[in-house]
Amino acid sequence: MLALMTNEPEQQFGVGAPDAFQRLWTPHRMAYIQGENKPTGPGADDGCPFCSIPAKSDEDGLIVARGERVYAVLNLYPYNGGHLMVVPFRHAADYTELDEAETAELADFTKRAMRALRAASGAHGFNIGMNQGATAGAGIAAHLHQHIVPRWGGDTNFMPVVGHTKVLPQLLSDTRKMLADVWPAV
Repeated sequence: MLALMTNEPEQQFGVGAPDAFQRLWTPHRMAYIQGENKPTGPGADDGCPFCSIPAKSDEDGLIVARGERVYAVLNLYPYNGGHLMVVPFRHAADYTELDEAETAELADFTKRAMRALRAASGAHGFNIGMNQGATAGAGIAAHLHQHIVPRWGGDTNFMPVVGHTKVLPQLLSDTRKMLADVWPAV
């Protein structure tokens, strides 16, 4: 028998006492929380995802652009839509370990990432930075990576504040293509 359509939200048991809030489930975040795909040690051969991503196709690795020494890749667990990272190909944990050419290309790719995000999505501002070491918040401390997080006026609404949930309106593969298409022009 078909259930009657109502305007009442489906009651889901096991989520605590009913409190009039609907729940948005983000089960993909559990993989990150549980450490899936995180390195087992500090070496390049210890399962470092930043060392294995370049061997994939750009589409499969979510790579937006490749340089000689660094590449730009979408964050698999983004803080905001279009969240990019610039990553050296060489496995290095600390910013001071980069040589001059790597440092220069990392800076150039950061600027190009900002231009691409402005061109593709009209970003109003950016959070840019590196977390050096696990105690500083680096999810993968063994391989340096710089975050470029686009921001828009009003992009923080009630969802992250009340629901502790970030709503991303686009698939990562679509975001990758959009940014890769504008990258050569920036």
